[in-house]
Order: sequence, then structure tokens, then C-alpha cells
Amino acid sequence: MDAYSISFTSASQRNFSRIWRDLKTCRQYSVMEMAVEDFSEQPSLGQRIGERRARSSGRKPHVGVIGAGLAGLRCTDVLLQHGFEVTLIEGRNRLGGRVHQARLPSGHLVDAGPNWIHGTNDNPILDLAKETGTITGSWEEKSSVFDETGKQLPQSDAVNCSTILWEIVGDAFQHSNKHSATISPDESLWDFFKKEVPRKIPDSEPDYERKRNCVYQLADQWGAFVGSHIFTQSLKFFWLEECIDGENLFVADTYQKILQLVAKPAVEGAKIKYETIVNKIQSTSDEGGMLNVYTEGGESFEFDEVVFTAPLGWLKQHTDAFEPELPLRLTKAIRNIGYGCLEKTYIGFPKAFWLSADPKDPSVQGFCQMLSPNYATDSNPQKWNQELVELASLKSSAVHPTLLYYFYGDQSKFITGELAKLASKEKKDKFLLDWFKPYYSRLPNYDENSPDCQPTGCYATEWLNDHLAGNGSYGNFQVGLEEGDVDIETMRKGLPDRGLWLAGEHTAPFVALGTATGAYWSGESVAKRIAQAYSRVEGGATVLN
Repeated sequence: MDAYSISFTSASQRNFSRIWRDLKTCRQYSVMEMAVEDFSEQPSLGQRIGERRARSSGRKPHVGVIGAGLAGLRCTDVLLQHGFEVTLIEGRNRLGGRVHQARLPSGHLVDAGPNWIHGTNDNPILDLAKETGTITGSWEEKSSVFDETGKQLPQSDAVNCSTILWEIVGDAFQHSNKHSATISPDESLWDFFKKEVPRKIPDSEPDYERKRNCVYQLADQWGAFVGSHIFTQSLKFFWLEECIDGENLFVADTYQKILQLVAKPAVEGAKIKYETIVNKIQSTSDEGGMLNVYTEGGESFEFDEVVFTAPLGWLKQHTDAFEPELPLRLTKAIRNIGYGCLEKTYIGFPKAFWLSADPKDPSVQGFCQMLSPNYATDSNPQKWNQELVELASLKSSAVHPTLLYYFYGDQSKFITGELAKLASKEKKDKFLLDWFKPYYSRLPNYDENSPDCQPTGCYATEWLNDHLAGNGSYGNFQVGLEEGDVDIETMRKGLPDRGLWLAGEHTAPFVALGTATGAYWSGESVAKRIAQAYSRVEGGATVLN
């Protein structure tokens, strides 16, 4: 859920909302109570963890954390604080997972992973941004829309269509929250739009067909939220898309300093194994026994507990890596939750030619949607809509003349597929600039012969080609899902009786699923649960048994 986020629950509704009850359970201050409750409900679980705790008496319990993204790094930090020995195993040659940066030829640093802080109320990522002096920004609530011919719509039309769009999204959220139990698993968010748009724009309204078409096409950009097409978005579990309250901030000078701060405890206190890919996690047959972790390079490790933070897409492809095999309900949960394919391309320019100092002149600021283009039929015969956000008018000191395109679904598959065929960066850049030129050349003030309108370079993500990312990005909730909330809770719970715990954005509190904040919280939560299993609290201090 990277492009931006939504929140529709008022403060007065929170005490009754499943989203907020779930957050209260998962937040740091109540994780201890959650762990105690788990043990009391499952005496055998408490007994088995007690056996592992007793076995490690006299030495530090050793926890293996697999994956050094935000979840793994935060988990490592909290475990170290509670006196555990931690080995962090990472398949890449760097920390951060999908939190990663690239540098444009202009010298500007850009994020390959999350761009946003989703909600500003009690969000730990915002706290980290402030602590590190990370610059964030936002735009005025204004967006531009270009029609199928590449002509910019009057601002009043764009505002009217966008307003209707978000009214329907709000209605869909409330409908899903209230009627989830009776909504068919086969109903999609797109089905809801097809019912509601004619009600919002009746036949009696002048030019109703054109207005409806505009809203329908804007709705298609829902994919930029979740990495999948709107017709695959489950209406039954649309309520799980709610996000933290407050403003959504663009991380203008990237997540780099945030990542460095989150990683610092692991770098200083844990043993880190880079370029080490796990291919088997084996639980011993005796209750309370050690876990053995094996790698593609032939190494093996033995741990008291293992926290597995690999992306959901990787789990989907490697459920056979666990011995004994995972319980059926957990395997089903991993299979049921969808996995998106959100990608992005940055294109830099010498100057932001699309902006104008004169308010009377045409200009594009913030978000821009280009509807079903019929002017690029050779390169885009499917007429995929194009969405971009320009980074030159941010309310921030870290602005730069760059266009950021978000794309998903079939377009992501096509573009990353083409990039995979090209061996050199020069060829990849040429493909990308040729592909996006029909769209950036429609922006105001574009002049083919002006040096200001000639791209200085570009960068594109290829998460779909990245095996360690699970060949995609971000968990989501797709049509056909029957127990989405239970699936998330099942993955979140993990297998503590076997010493196997799961973390990552797909196990986050409902309100932070698919976000950097959710990944951070999930690692923290698992670490607290493990600490509770091995410790007692005396006078506010945690003491390992």
C-alpha cells in the first residue's frame, strides 16, 4: 500500500471498530498481555516454551532472525534490548530489504521501496523521521486529469470527478465494515463502483456518460494503492484497507536515515550473515527442541527460536522449506492473502517544465492521472492508465525536478518483463524513456526542442524480477477471500510451540497492513512475545530466566 492511504474511522467509532481493537491488542504497550493470554489459552504452548526456556538456563537464548528488512531489524533491536543473542540472516549484501535507495544521474536519491509515511497519529516511522531530521512533504489537495486524447481537463471537472471517487471509496469502506459477514467473497470494489457511480451521476445530469467514464477510469487507479487491479480487490475485506489517522507524508529525502537508525542496534549488537539464503527450517521432533536452519550455501545454524520475516511472496513459493510441514490452516492463510506488484519509475529533468510561476498558465502540481490513452497505441495497445506524482512542488525543502510514475498489475508485468530482457542500463533507460515519453510530453509547457524538457536519466524498480522480494510487493485482499482477517491473525500468531514466529507487513496490525509502519510494528510485536516467553518482569525491568 505504497502510493498513499485512506482513513475513514472517526475517533468516536474507534472503541467499536475491529481495526482499532486489533491495533490496541497489537501495539507495544499490550503485547505482554497478549502473550500471557496466549499461554493461558494453550497450556501446552506455555509448557513447550517453558521447556525451551529451561534448556537455555545459564546462557543467553539464541534467536535467528531471517530477513533484514524493517521487521527483522526492529525485531533484532527489541530482542537485543531484552538480553537475547541474535543472529540476523540476510540474503542480500545489504540491510533494509525493500527499503532501498537508488541515485538518479542528477545526483538525487530516490526510494525503490516505500515512499510514504501512512498517517501521522502515533506513527513510529514519523517519530523516526523527526529524530533523524528526515525531510517529509505533501502537496496541496489538487490533482490533474488528462483525457483519452491527452488533453488536460478543466480543474473544476477534475475536482468534481475526484470528489465523487473518494465519496464512493468512503461508502465502500463503511459498507464493507458493516456488512462484511454477508458480502459475497466474489464481490469486488469494482462491482461496488458499478452500482454507485450511476447513483452519484444520474442519467438526468448533463453529459453524464462522460462524467461516469472519468470516475470509472480514476477508480482504476486503485491499483496504485495495493498493487493489483480494482476488479481483484475484495469488497468483503475492504475494511482491512483502513490506515492510521492523520496526514499522509511523502518522504522527500528518502527512508535512508530512518533505515540507518533502525539498523544501528543490529549492526552493533547482532551477528549478521549477508548473502545467505535460507532454504530449510527444521524443528526437532522433541517438544521444546532446537531449530535447525539450513542455507543454499551449505551452512547450518541452531537456534532456540526463529523469526521468519521474508516477504509473503517468498513464503507463498517456499512453504515446503519448513520441516515438519506447516499446519494446513497456516499454509492456507499464506496462500489466501494476495500479493501485489506495484512498481515505479523515476524520470529526472533539468527543470520542472510542467510548473508555471504564472497562475494563469497551465501547470501540473502533485498527482496527475492520464486516462486510457489512445495516443500511444503502438507501445500501449491495452491503453493502461498512467499515474504520476511530480516531486518539484512538494511542500518541502527536498524538491527536485523529477516525475514518479506508479504502475501495477499487467503493466508492471509487461514493463519488468521487458526490462529483464535487456542486459545494459543504457538499453533499459532507452526503453523506459520511450515508453513514458507519450505521457510526459503531454504535460504543460513541454517543448520537444527545449533542453529543459530532455530527461537527464531514469530509474525503475523490478520487484517482480526479485526472488528475495517474493517476485512482487505488498500483501492485499483479493476477490474470493473468505476469512481475510483470520488469515492475517493466523500468520501473525505463527507457531510459537515450534519456536517459529512470522513477522512482516503481512502480519501487521490491520490498520498498518502493507506499510513500512506495519513491518516495523510486526517485528516489535514478535520480539516482545518472545521476551515474555523467556522472562519475568520485576520492578519494570525485564529479567531473563
